[in-house]
Amino acid sequence: MRSVTTTIIKGKYYLPLIRGVFLSLLLAVFACQSAPVQEMSDARQAITVARNAGAEKLAARELKEAEAFLASAQYELERRSFSRARFDALAAKNSALQALSVAERASNKSRE
Repeated sequence: MRSVTTTIIKGKYYLPLIRGVFLSLLLAVFACQSAPVQEMSDARQAITVARNAGAEKLAARELKEAEAFLASAQYELERRSFSRARFDALAAKNSALQALSVAERASNKSRE
């Protein structure tokens, strides 16, 4: 009785095994390289919330930075450079949240 290891080494199942591993790795790579749709949406929403909180006046620098990152993310998305687009979208969201924080603090100080 032959063992499974011997059969695999002799080649009967070797090629399908290699093909399966290769396809699994390929699928994993492409799964990581999908368009950052959610990240782009999150960034747009964060910018909108920051604007509504008065960031255009109270945190203009941070808001402009967020908008620049979002524009860069859109450019990278159009080029199908999904990892760069994802990075820039996350940076846009973080900058927008920073703008929101600055705007809220400034707004709270003016109320006091």
